[in-house]
Amino acid sequence: LLITQYVQIGTAVSIGLLIWSGHIAIWQVFIFAAIQGASNSFEMPTLSALVPELVEREEIQSAISLDRSVFHGSRMIGFSLSGMLITAWGMASAFFVNALSFVALIIAILSLPPRRRGSAEEEEKRASGIKEGFRYIAKDKPSLAMLALIATQSVCIFPIITVMMPLYGRLVLHLGPDRVGYLMGASAIGSVVGSLFLIGLPRDKRAPLMMMCAAGVTGAVFGMSRAPTFYLATALMVINSLGLATNFGLASTIVQERAPDYLRGRVSAVFMLSFVGLMPIAGLGVTSLSDVIGMPTALATAAISYGAITLLILARVRRQCAEPALSEPTSPAPAPPVAAAI
Repeated sequence: LLITQYVQIGTAVSIGLLIWSGHIAIWQVFIFAAIQGASNSFEMPTLSALVPELVEREEIQSAISLDRSVFHGSRMIGFSLSGMLITAWGMASAFFVNALSFVALIIAILSLPPRRRGSAEEEEKRASGIKEGFRYIAKDKPSLAMLALIATQSVCIFPIITVMMPLYGRLVLHLGPDRVGYLMGASAIGSVVGSLFLIGLPRDKRAPLMMMCAAGVTGAVFGMSRAPTFYLATALMVINSLGLATNFGLASTIVQERAPDYLRGRVSAVFMLSFVGLMPIAGLGVTSLSDVIGMPTALATAAISYGAITLLILARVRRQCAEPALSEPTSPAPAPPVAAAI
């Protein structure tokens, strides 16, 4: 984790210096993007594996809620701040401030307590690597369904937020950098609210809420393909990100709760890998599609595809998502009365 932070600091500072000097070229952007992608491919699964190692099973849902709330809260501040920095001092300033922001995470990583060690058998199983995480998810139908759900979000919807939204704001809504930053910040507001929905949510309400959120995301993205104004697009971004954050958090909770203690970290890493690993390819696919059929039509196509696939997945595992995990410890049955035994 520390190495990935140092790499990302170096990347941000290097890009900022090149922009400041006026000598940045497209081939340099591709190289830095590849370095950043490689760093993220290690950082995000590792961070995702770390959270379940720090809390007890009954605290997983609240821990994920807090983790996602802080993550999306920083996005909310970052998007808005970057828009203001670019408007006031140019694009290089946003990269320099981004580099400074990693110092806080480095301090947090250094302050983490050591992981609690399990039994000798559990430690031996932990040493088997991430392949055990893949094997477990392949055998557990609800976990596999949640993995497919997040992969669908990663392919159909997340490229719209991370890649297409700045272009959408500039080319469709004709916004400047500051308003594009506010539009991206609005997505983070919805994500924070969606993450907070997870606290104390009963198991039997998970699948129905996820289906409602999937329908909301579908409607919001489809509406954005027809949104004529900045204010309407901002409202739809809040709805879209609220639904995505809620479904992401609940899917992660379901997967981690179902996994045995010694596998929770690796299962969580596989879950995050399905999100991070597909996003670069999906970003190229969605942007290429928008070049061919136009951005509004690409948004509508992505929305309909996401809604159909996600609702089908949830309908197939709705009952299992409300059941206690098979790996949860169960209370021993009470002993029969003496008279009954006789």
